[in-house]
Amino acid sequence: MARTKTSARRAAARKPVAKSRTKPARTAAKRPAAGLAKRPTQFFRVSHHSEDDFEGGLRRYAKYRDLGMAKATGGMVQAHVIRFVPPCRPEEVSKLHYHEVDLQMIYVLKGWIRTELDGQGAITMKAGSCWIQPSRIEHKVLDYSNDCEVLEIVLPADFKTVELE
Repeated sequence: MARTKTSARRAAARKPVAKSRTKPARTAAKRPAAGLAKRPTQFFRVSHHSEDDFEGGLRRYAKYRDLGMAKATGGMVQAHVIRFVPPCRPEEVSKLHYHEVDLQMIYVLKGWIRTELDGQGAITMKAGSCWIQPSRIEHKVLDYSNDCEVLEIVLPADFKTVELE
């Protein structure tokens, strides 16, 4: 008899779960989330590591590995790994500038980078450090380790950099 009660409870518990799993998933896929503006169509994209993918870019002292997010998000997001070229030469890297962005997030993958941000002073970020740079915050790179690599995510993908020095 104990076996029947347990089986009956399991069966009763399974029925509502099965119904609730299917219906909301279909409904959520058809309806846009409340309050969200129309966004570009996105598609699946994967980027596997390849040394050949590191190329020149915004700065001569860095190599960039584009992760393909700009194309996958219709220009909504830019994501790339930046590998700083050693040795650090302050006369080249320490140029005050800012970016006109909606969001800029940097995560240190390897090594360390010392940067100065307006109102924050000089800060050394090391592997595992992450920060947000608000739009138009004036900043400059002061120094970096020979193995420094960062992941940078920026919205929108096409943004303006303004050099101040």
